[in-house]
Amino acid sequence: MKKRVRSIVLTGYGTNCEMESAHACRLAGSDDVDIVHISELLYGDRRLDDYDFLNLPGGFLDGDDLGAAKAGANRIIHAVVNDSGERLLEQMLRFIDRGGLILGVCNGFQLMVKLGLLPGFDGSYDRQAATLTFNDSGRFEDRWVYLAVNQNTPCVFTRGLKKMYLPVRHGEGKFVPADEGVMEKLNRGEQVVMRYSDASCEKALMTYPENPNGSLEAVAGICDETGRLFGLMPHPEAYLHRVNHPRWTREELPEEGAGVSLFRNAVEYIRHEL
Repeated sequence: MKKRVRSIVLTGYGTNCEMESAHACRLAGSDDVDIVHISELLYGDRRLDDYDFLNLPGGFLDGDDLGAAKAGANRIIHAVVNDSGERLLEQMLRFIDRGGLILGVCNGFQLMVKLGLLPGFDGSYDRQAATLTFNDSGRFEDRWVYLAVNQNTPCVFTRGLKKMYLPVRHGEGKFVPADEGVMEKLNRGEQVVMRYSDASCEKALMTYPENPNGSLEAVAGICDETGRLFGLMPHPEAYLHRVNHPRWTREELPEEGAGVSLFRNAVEYIRHEL
């Protein structure tokens, strides 16, 4: 019997891509898709235990006042669920332990990194080992980028994909590891899932604007060692239909946007392998 797929899309405190993310989950075949305000988790009205696929969408959590997603990360780390004594982070770690999938896009990626969910070395998901900081350009970047997909990565979201073309829109997208050892370990474990590239999508590029933020080694997205947790700065939920593409009136494009494939891979993994 096929497993019923239950997806949750978190919103609140500045998130603004929840509708597109939920639509992507539906297009991908998720049976149940709920947009849930984080306060519903904190009050105990909803629980991550009831879901398989957690989406952390883009936006500007708490206005990025303490740095992108830092305040949001502190809320999850320290907030107690409905005076139960259980922190929301504990609920999230239990979700990971039982095999749940997490996708963090843009602000969601920043949140995962600052929580310590990524890179999640050795199964430790509460230790920050990298950050996403201000773009080298010194300004907000809103453009489409080419992405080379690592063919050796364990990431379940990118199975069967070799390249992608997606939009970025961020002011703090530069990936910086805590030290050289973190980058070496990421490369050794093939945890760098996507790198900024040119139209050939054959090599990583540090040149601007191909690499829109100056991210070290052109890192655009990473996963944990299991491949079930994935964060990226580009927005797959912003390319769900051909009319989302900037050249849709000038090129022959498939009806379905390329961003759907990441969500479909997640849904199919949960349905058949979880």
